[in-house]
Amino acid sequence: MESYLKENFGEVKPKNSSEEALQRWRKLCWVVKNPKRRFRFTANLSKRDEARAIQRSNQEKFRLRVAVLVSQAALQFIHGITYNVPEEVKAAGFKICADELGSIVEGHNAKKLRAHDGVEGIAKKLSTSTTNGISTSEDSLNRRKNVYGINKFTETPVKGFWVFVWEALQDMTLMILAFCAFVSLIVGITTEGWPKGAHDGLGIVASILLVVFVTATSDYRQSLQFKDLDKEKKKIVVQVTRNGCRQKISIFDLLPGDIVHLAIGDQVPADGLFVSGFSLLINESSLTGESEPVYVTADCPFLLSGTKVQDGSCKMLITTVGMRTQWGKLMATLSEGGDDETPLQVKLNGVATIIGKIGLFFAVITFAVLVQGMFVRKRQEGSHWSWSGDDALEMLEYFAVAVTIVVVAVPEGLPLAVTLSLAFAMKKMMNDRALVRHLAACETMGSATNICSDKTGTLTTNHMTVAKACICGTIKEVSGSTEASTFCSGIPDSAIRMLFESIFTNTGGEVVKTEDNKIEILGTPTETALLEFGLLLGGNFELERQASKLVKVEPFNSVKKRMGVVIELPGGSFRAHSKGASEIILAACDKVVDTSGEVVPLNEESISHLKGTIEKFANEALRTLCLVYKEMGNEFSAETPIPVEGYTCIAIVGIKDPVRPGVRESVAICRSAGITVRMVTGDNINTARAIARECGILTDDGIAIEGPEFRVKTEEELHEIIPKIQVMARSSPLDKHTLVKHLRTTFQEVVAVTGDGTNDAPALHEADIGLAMGIAGTEVAKESADVIILDDNFSTIVTVAKWGRSVYVNIQKFVQFQLTVNVVALVVNFSSACLTGNAPLTAVQLLWVNMIMDTLGALALATEPPNDELMKRQPVGRKGNFISNVMWRNILGQSLYQFIVIWYLQTAGKAALRLDGLDSNLILNTVIFNSFVFCQVFNEISSREMEKINVFKGILKNYVFVAVLTSTVLFQIIIIEFLGTFASTHPLTLQQWFLSITIGFLGMPIAAALKMIPVGST
Repeated sequence: MESYLKENFGEVKPKNSSEEALQRWRKLCWVVKNPKRRFRFTANLSKRDEARAIQRSNQEKFRLRVAVLVSQAALQFIHGITYNVPEEVKAAGFKICADELGSIVEGHNAKKLRAHDGVEGIAKKLSTSTTNGISTSEDSLNRRKNVYGINKFTETPVKGFWVFVWEALQDMTLMILAFCAFVSLIVGITTEGWPKGAHDGLGIVASILLVVFVTATSDYRQSLQFKDLDKEKKKIVVQVTRNGCRQKISIFDLLPGDIVHLAIGDQVPADGLFVSGFSLLINESSLTGESEPVYVTADCPFLLSGTKVQDGSCKMLITTVGMRTQWGKLMATLSEGGDDETPLQVKLNGVATIIGKIGLFFAVITFAVLVQGMFVRKRQEGSHWSWSGDDALEMLEYFAVAVTIVVVAVPEGLPLAVTLSLAFAMKKMMNDRALVRHLAACETMGSATNICSDKTGTLTTNHMTVAKACICGTIKEVSGSTEASTFCSGIPDSAIRMLFESIFTNTGGEVVKTEDNKIEILGTPTETALLEFGLLLGGNFELERQASKLVKVEPFNSVKKRMGVVIELPGGSFRAHSKGASEIILAACDKVVDTSGEVVPLNEESISHLKGTIEKFANEALRTLCLVYKEMGNEFSAETPIPVEGYTCIAIVGIKDPVRPGVRESVAICRSAGITVRMVTGDNINTARAIARECGILTDDGIAIEGPEFRVKTEEELHEIIPKIQVMARSSPLDKHTLVKHLRTTFQEVVAVTGDGTNDAPALHEADIGLAMGIAGTEVAKESADVIILDDNFSTIVTVAKWGRSVYVNIQKFVQFQLTVNVVALVVNFSSACLTGNAPLTAVQLLWVNMIMDTLGALALATEPPNDELMKRQPVGRKGNFISNVMWRNILGQSLYQFIVIWYLQTAGKAALRLDGLDSNLILNTVIFNSFVFCQVFNEISSREMEKINVFKGILKNYVFVAVLTSTVLFQIIIIEFLGTFASTHPLTLQQWFLSITIGFLGMPIAAALKMIPVGST
């Protein structure tokens, strides 16, 4: 079976599956009882085609934009531009309507923009200020919402409970059974009268309704869980200026007139106009499909919602929101496309299809054998030419039994159990601070064999502070209680002033005042640490920024490992400041500020001292940054690149970023679980080594390597060293991508990768599971990821792995349980029909068994919470078989026991139980049915562990399991004792109840004995 599944259903990958692969498995699944239910949680390929059509349309618009603008400009030149403000807009206090704003930004209409006096003119007409933003009075905000709308997209409305009831009724086999019930009612009432003649028909109707309502309730609860998770996925926070204060708000609260601050990796939250910024490069591929990024400047200031900031930073004015944007229309369609189905869902659809075909074959044969037996009996009686209503009812019962065999045989619940288990796990993981963006990531994480983790913020706390600094050749310690006068003593004023200028001008962070007049530092943890250091020494952010003018900014990125600015000084001269990875920036220096504050050339001694300082800081697990400057003279153009050499070294700072509590223990758990943890960082190799040892990642036989060295290795050398690499320092995003690709392809590892920056997107995309950081991560990284770690904590990654394993094992348990029921129900009814001419289990009874093994079984076994034992097993990896030898052993052993017992009862039951009289057949069939159900009840308990004998450990902690088991037993008692008329059962004596329960219970020691038979793990 496994090879058939791999060949026909194995093309679907955890992510980035081809359209052909998704189409192919759908075509192979032709034995489907209820397509609406079976394919509910699979991708809607037609909706995806619609989304692609919108993207192509946007691409065409993008290409035709220049031609359109030329023609518009010509017409506007001839006729002039006239615009009349609608009365309702005027009445609300604004001077431009939403449609006009949309036509300017979406149409990139520079002529119209100039006619409205440019960006400043638009801001005035929107009653906002490019420096202070909009007013936050409730009246003002409400007027904006009424005129311009809100920044939300149209979403598919939540399906109500009755929709799920209707979808559950679409089951073809249930429809046929409903028809049988209808015919049974008519024939029964006609021949036997009311109410006696209606019992069989009403029994089937009641069973169908019970199945439908239990199924619908389970599906409805599942859909609500997915809805909650979808809401979490869409939560994006942006920085805005309102009432003159910087603050963070939800993307959904943005309004036209808002001033938004964007940096590398951010998503443009709505359509708008560029106000100010530096080197702004926008990637529009998500909207237009064009991979070539575009520069946005004051001359071409148009920013479109849904695009990404690839480089630079800016301040933008929001003009158009929600469904008025192209992104809004695209998102509304994309949201209907759904997630790709997971490999496990597809594989279990394959299992369901194989068993469904077998079941269909057996059902047809069973019906044929039963009808033939009836004909033979009637011929022997000589009544084969005379047919009564009873004969018609009997044949209808045979047909219902055949249809019900199909109901039981087609395990429709298998693929849905995956979704149920994933939904349950995703909801619980949300409580454990992990947001799963793609269903497949949940199950793939359970197979992970490697985790490539960032250092900063994942293994460390990301709460950075400057701990040491080397200024003018003097090393000084820094703490929260350090006095400015104490630190600055012995350091010339000129050096301190230059240090302040470097810290406060060459930064991506800001020091702002909040609404309650408190000082707040905004920016990355590194920037925050430096700004805090500057303020601690008595520096003034505002004064330093006002003392010079920023001319050019090159933001930090992980390829260059540096950030640079050029400022214009009051005298008209220019100065460049740069900071970044210490050894890289120091190599760009040829001068240094000495102990007297004089600029002197770097000599061997001073270079050796500075390199020794860097190494000393790094060995103390401090992140080192070098701050440098260069006098540029009076000539500099904003188009000229910032110099990369000829700098003067001001200072080297050592930033402390403590290791997170619990990381060492989590790494040890991973090691015992067979998961290799590697640290991939942009930091200095000595810092990386020190942190890796503290975390327990770097061992005596492991290798720590630098990115530049890794890059020049040959394929043979890479093949030899990659398994030993535990730390990669000074790595670029391309190094991380190369490492991940080799691990996945050459070594067939299942790789999870963490990332937070825009440049991490390729590695996150390449990995089997991309893990983005929820706090430090950019929107680009989060969008490329499969799981978002909301607290940026490595321990949470281990929790995700544990839940992933739990999902995988839970599905295996459920499959083992369901296949056992399938095999026994099929073989018992078929063999009985062939050998005795009647089926011991009626349609109503089989429907009840189907519900036990399908919806209720999935609820009980697929929602088992994880335990610590899961992390003591080796991972499944890429090559493991889903239906393992262990499962086949348990399925076949348990099926054989159940079949032997039921077959014995059927052939020798009357004599063994001393049954005689008119009701003997009914009582025997009731005992068989009762024994069969209790076999499944105890088998469900045995299925909690596939290899361990103790199946009761932690059973009371799983409330769902206990509730399902209890309700199954109670309802079974009700069916036997009180619903005999409808379910074709007879009340049993205490001895008969004891026998049924004992037969079921004996399955448990047999299951325990089976677990002692060694079969290998594959």
